[in-house]
Amino acid sequence: MNSRNHPHAMSPPMTPSSAPPLPAILLAEDESAIADTLIYALGSEGFSVRHVLLGRDALAVLRADETENFVLAILDIGLPDTTGFEVLKALRAEPRHRDLPVIFLTARAEEIDRILGLELGADDYVTKPFSPREVAARVRAILRREARQRPPAADIVAPDAIWQHMPEARRIRYHGQALDLTRYEYELLALLLSSPGRVFSRAQIMARVWADAPETTDRSIDTHIKTLRAKLRAIHDGDEVIATHRGIGYALATSVS
Repeated sequence: MNSRNHPHAMSPPMTPSSAPPLPAILLAEDESAIADTLIYALGSEGFSVRHVLLGRDALAVLRADETENFVLAILDIGLPDTTGFEVLKALRAEPRHRDLPVIFLTARAEEIDRILGLELGADDYVTKPFSPREVAARVRAILRREARQRPPAADIVAPDAIWQHMPEARRIRYHGQALDLTRYEYELLALLLSSPGRVFSRAQIMARVWADAPETTDRSIDTHIKTLRAKLRAIHDGDEVIATHRGIGYALATSVS
């Protein structure tokens, strides 16, 4: 499918209809070949991509669509109808999108353009030609930095007393027994506890749990899920506490005895 002929198409997420939406990225790029490679690379990282050709379309999508879970925007500076600079100025003037992370794409490598983009509030600047995988890595790095600035997850109150989460002490009890958790095991379980039943994609888990370890691969998620399950079963065997959603991510089961 040529993205130039389908500028508003999103990369098709491989998720069942009941799954929550993947974190979305808005891409404003009028070169179809570049857009197609970025859509593929970002889709492989667990993101959906909304692609538009024009700056005014990018603003219209952000302003009109209340259901989109946009986590970042990638803007080409040389759009047919305006510049990425002007789009960013408009975004920064709106409270709702003032803090949306933005990466600029440009064929120009002049220092003055980079300085202007960063002074306007862009988070990164990529000069063409570039590797789509590098752009995907930069997206992950920005989202990790954003995650570090978020407040910690709120305490989870479980009426049935199966879980007891004490964020200040960084401790979690399961069926009344304290879990002996490593740092990343704690962060991962605390994330799942923050929203039982919600499926967290692998990209979301990497951005929130391994925010300070950019060299870590998402295989670490599987390893830590395995050790968490073993520790939970050692306390109370028989429950599948952490559910695997193949091709998507993981969720904390809502029905645990």
